[in-house]
Amino acid sequence: MPLWALALLFLLVPIAELYVIYQVGDAIGVVWTFLLLAADSLLGTLLLRSQGRAVWRRFNDHLEQGRMPHREVLDGVLVIFGGAFLITPGFLTDIVGLTLLIPPTRSVIRRFLVRRLGRRVAVGGGRPDYDVEGSAREYDEPRRPGLER
Repeated sequence: MPLWALALLFLLVPIAELYVIYQVGDAIGVVWTFLLLAADSLLGTLLLRSQGRAVWRRFNDHLEQGRMPHREVLDGVLVIFGGAFLITPGFLTDIVGLTLLIPPTRSVIRRFLVRRLGRRVAVGGGRPDYDVEGSAREYDEPRRPGLER
């Protein structure tokens, strides 16, 4: 993502959040809006804890079975981002956070990311497709007087 797009994102998201908070506050009142924002942050923390534990348990199960926990690592990253979005005050970030924390929607996002990133990551780690010849030699260390091996 270009730097200007990231700067625009960091400018537009708070403005959109403030607009939505203002509209909700105008519709239901300031106190109820504040309580709703506090409650969804608290519920987000609880959901983050439960989903984080579930992902961690699956991660450890895969390691114990000798399998690579590819899916669990990506799920862990999505859960962390989802929790960060839910803890951040605002209704729009809460929607994104819930989407990342709820297993069915997280599964859809994970599949999308795997397909999207799979196109960008070359098989073989992006290394050149040619061999480089080289040689190695082993030299014996010179013996020092008085040291026995």
